[in-house]
Amino acid sequence: MLPFSEACERNKEPILDILRNVFAQAVHVLEIGSGTGQHAVWFARHLPHLQWQPTERTTELPGLRARIADEGPPNLRAPLELDVLVSPWRTPPADAVFSANTLHIMGWPGVEAFFAGIATVLLADGAMLAVYGPFRYRGDYTSASNAAFDQWLRQRDPVSGIRDFDAVDSLARAAGLTLVADHDMPANNQLLVWRRGPARPA
Repeated sequence: MLPFSEACERNKEPILDILRNVFAQAVHVLEIGSGTGQHAVWFARHLPHLQWQPTERTTELPGLRARIADEGPPNLRAPLELDVLVSPWRTPPADAVFSANTLHIMGWPGVEAFFAGIATVLLADGAMLAVYGPFRYRGDYTSASNAAFDQWLRQRDPVSGIRDFDAVDSLARAAGLTLVADHDMPANNQLLVWRRGPARPA
């Protein structure tokens, strides 16, 4: 039986609606933390102009490989092993990066390594980064359910937890990225979009 995430099924269409525009000019997308592979299959199938490269840590690769072999369209590549803490990243060049529900799972050193690694992957001006998940703003949660979720995360693993937007954006700016959009998403999540290079004139 293939691994399955109810959350992926619920959020894949709203995320796709935004990625159609965000990744309109992209060709090679690197997905960090592809999990069950449901997003990778769905986005690659509905964005056929992209070459979609999924990645995961070693322990999660078997299920991801099985889904891609069973359901993957031609533009979905075989998954690569990637642990953000292991440098340098051995991933192909990309002009876009996508990641969903990863930053609140990994420890803060992992979040720092995530953005440091992206700085070595997204090299051209105009390259895009899209990150989906829950965030706090100036220390405040966007909902009571997110506050409860954060408490559950930290009880399960003290190094995990919902990240503060300003702290994450600071790492992105240090990696040469400029925030271009912060989309409110279903279930009190956000889709943050950064662009490589300086902000464009209004």
